[in-house]
Amino acid sequence: MPARIVTDSSCDLTTAEADELGIEVVPLTIRFGDEEYVDRDQLSPQEFYRKMAAAPMLPETAAPSPGAFEERFRKLAVEGADAVVCINISRGLSATGEAAQQAARSLANELDVRVIDSRSITSGLGTLALRAGRAAADGRSADDIEALVNGLIPRNHVYGALDTLDNLKKGGRIGGAQAMIGSMLSIKPIIDISTGVVEEASKQRTRKKALAWLRERIKEAGDLEDLAIMHADAPDIDEFVDQVRQDRPGLGVRVGWIGAVIGTHGGRGIMGVTFIAPESASSPAG
Repeated sequence: MPARIVTDSSCDLTTAEADELGIEVVPLTIRFGDEEYVDRDQLSPQEFYRKMAAAPMLPETAAPSPGAFEERFRKLAVEGADAVVCINISRGLSATGEAAQQAARSLANELDVRVIDSRSITSGLGTLALRAGRAAADGRSADDIEALVNGLIPRNHVYGALDTLDNLKKGGRIGGAQAMIGSMLSIKPIIDISTGVVEEASKQRTRKKALAWLRERIKEAGDLEDLAIMHADAPDIDEFVDQVRQDRPGLGVRVGWIGAVIGTHGGRGIMGVTFIAPESASSPAG
């Protein structure tokens, strides 16, 4: 049997997308005080944003346990998998990859498990999982799939425009005065997670300018692949998608929801774009 693919719920794949290619998704958990929910199983992204808006404090996310990964790996072995390729959220952002690695070590004499640090998140991770899933469906070996994913990682770009500083303020990342000043000036920070850590890419004065910045990254990226536009309950998602399609007619666009893992820190209204840049291209300029 070909290799099977495992990832975690920060990939923001829908159940249908994962099921179509037999991708196993190990969920993170979300805590609102004493209440704990399984990401996307017990709490959808839509429900998460409604609940977060009413919560006095930020929720917390927790990585899956090594046992949760071991259970999935064993399940796939029972189903006949010869090997498992597990692609996880950037280790610079979460302990999830280390939990998967511990599970792989515990099965070292039983099953070939390759754990890959995607250095990505949300649909950037989701794209890698989908590419790996298609390769597995085509009967490619674990070696081939591992090489494919590792080749895509340096070309994988993730940008997000934040709409609010409220979550940064609640999380203690910036002082109240700075948050107030940022709000008064309508500062819209743009982050770049293309290297696996959160870096500041730009600051724009308005939402319109922030989204125009994202569109420019897509326009200048050339012959890109696997474009995805993700959002955190953004009211202007349809308008933005239409604008991108006008900018790049004929280019396929996958649209989806940013889940709790990024939403907890970035807040409602995030608009994100992810894509695979051409092999010969360097990082898009910002």
